Amino acid sequence: MRAVIVAAAVAFIISLFGTPVAIRVFTALKAGQPIRSIGLASNQGKKGTPTMGGVVFIVATVLAYVAGHIALTTLPERQIAQEGPTMTALVLLGLFVFCGAVGFFDDFLKVRWRNSDGLSARGKLLGQALVGGGFGIAALYVPSTDGQTVASEHISLIRDISWLDVGKVGAVMVIVFVIMAMSNGVNLTDGLDGLATGASILVLGAYALIGFWQYRHWCADDAYARVNDYCYQVRDPLEIAMIAAAAAGACVGFLWWNTSPARIFMGDVGSLGLGALIGGLAVATRTTLLSIMIGGLFVIITTTWVIQIVSFRTTGRRVFRMVPLHHHFELAGWSEVNIVVRFWIVAGVCVAVGLGLFYSDYLAVVG
Repeated sequence: MRAVIVAAAVAFIISLFGTPVAIRVFTALKAGQPIRSIGLASNQGKKGTPTMGGVVFIVATVLAYVAGHIALTTLPERQIAQEGPTMTALVLLGLFVFCGAVGFFDDFLKVRWRNSDGLSARGKLLGQALVGGGFGIAALYVPSTDGQTVASEHISLIRDISWLDVGKVGAVMVIVFVIMAMSNGVNLTDGLDGLATGASILVLGAYALIGFWQYRHWCADDAYARVNDYCYQVRDPLEIAMIAAAAAGACVGFLWWNTSPARIFMGDVGSLGLGALIGGLAVATRTTLLSIMIGGLFVIITTTWVIQIVSFRTTGRRVFRMVPLHHHFELAGWSEVNIVVRFWIVAGVCVAVGLGLFYSDYLAVVG
């Protein structure tokens, strides 16, 4: 537990005090956020606000993981899974950094060309697919000394579903889909000050709890007594909890400056990176299908966006006034702060239900 707390605290401090530095640097570099001319008039006042703030919480998370891992080495020997970085950490942080890099390139092009176009949709999807595929292969084909891999060949809900074995090739395809879906879900949600950041904090916090619970009921650790031999067949759950807590802490520090009126935006570097990390956490904790509920807000916003696109292209009619969904409510007269807080509530309810389903599995076994 100490390593998880250290990672979260270090990430929070670095992000809280590092974000103002990033604001000054990106302002000096004239890295302001371009706003679409066809967008809402109320958003035109945000034009020029520094973007690419996601760099701060990505760096903070990586540094915090190092600090947490150092704290981990001071614990009793039975609790140390590996002296150096684990494959789990390399996969999760790799997804965070490299999908963030795809977003950084997109943000850079927007700033360079002074418009909101950036990287083409096809180019962005290709970048996400390559990153997801690369780390998906690593997660499935690089085992630890005991043969355990980060990912599984099975589709999972609260743990692997034994009869849903899709094989390694199918599993890589599932991983790529999950990474891309979550990455784009967070990206679509990132449209109002603090909205994606706050929702991500809730989801990351949930995965920190799940990872730590799995660590306390880990099949690989015989030091803990388990009721009815109840345990989780995952790899490095303490590392999972540490990374999720570090990312959540970093986002809390960033939210101090990102809340309305935002002094800096996370940009695609932040949203694509966060979504990829959340998808990776779902894969590593064997909660792939459960992530649909835990990340429910992102799923709702993505689904409504798809509905709008399909409806308009097939019938010429719009189901919503504007997508992503938060803009629909802006046009309906809701204030930005009201939308953000209410969407946070929706995200919190989804997280609570997801955690309830996760723990209900344990209660059903030991009850």
